[in-house]
Amino acid sequence: MLIVQITDIHIGFDQKSRFELNKKRFRRTLEAVMKVEPRPDLILVTGDIADKGDVASYEWFRQEIQQVSLPVLMCLGNHDLRAGFSQVFPGTAQEDGFIQYVVDDHPLRIVVLDTLEEGRHGGGFCEKRATWLEARLAEAPHRPTLLVLHHPPIDTGIEWMTIGPAEPWVQRLTDVVSRHGQVVGALCGHVHRTIVTSWAGTTLTVCPSTAPQVVLDLKPMNLDRPDKRPMIVEAPPSFGIHRWNGRRLVSHFAAVERRKILARYTHRMQGFLKHLAQERAGTAEPH
Repeated sequence: MLIVQITDIHIGFDQKSRFELNKKRFRRTLEAVMKVEPRPDLILVTGDIADKGDVASYEWFRQEIQQVSLPVLMCLGNHDLRAGFSQVFPGTAQEDGFIQYVVDDHPLRIVVLDTLEEGRHGGGFCEKRATWLEARLAEAPHRPTLLVLHHPPIDTGIEWMTIGPAEPWVQRLTDVVSRHGQVVGALCGHVHRTIVTSWAGTTLTVCPSTAPQVVLDLKPMNLDRPDKRPMIVEAPPSFGIHRWNGRRLVSHFAAVERRKILARYTHRMQGFLKHLAQERAGTAEPH
């Protein structure tokens, strides 16, 4: 099973511009996704679709994503608003007013969570949502399950983007997930760069964004002394490709940019590749 992940699009960041940078970056990303082979089984969009949660931005996104003839699953980020999203995507499942649901017709069971706490950058996960997740995981204890959410409930090391591990909602979510060993991974967005770590007995992966990226800077911040450090950089838009091979999830990330090709699969490379195949089969002679 092959899953493409797109995250943190932030459409409508510059609503006065007809040629908004984030729209152009998203279109370039979609063009790259449509060239992925083998053909992906679905696309996950892990939040911050619209920068201001407005209906016009969601409508633009819907028109663009409809060009890709693949199933699209979406969750909400801290820049999204449920009212605007639900107006444009009324068919998206909701539980107790939250955009969270289960997709059960793939080799991986996919559970989409809602960590949006409107008006709060750092997200949330209340008792209602935790109860719902506990029930969904308990009903299929032997199905390999993938969690999809916007906010990574971890200390990223990037101080201004980190969600406090001691926050009640983080502990609540961690406690639920840690009780269920069938969770093979958790896919997140929010931080605008690639991060991989262990969490709650599984592997948590943060996908880089299609919008501009967050600079990697692990130095502490003094909120009383701005130090002019770079925070956002116009690196190429990126997306994730997650491959479920029946045993584990393997994640790759691709930047959407022009690159000089240094090697191709030609007759010159054929002998070397055959040797690698023989090594894997255990039939290669040592050099």
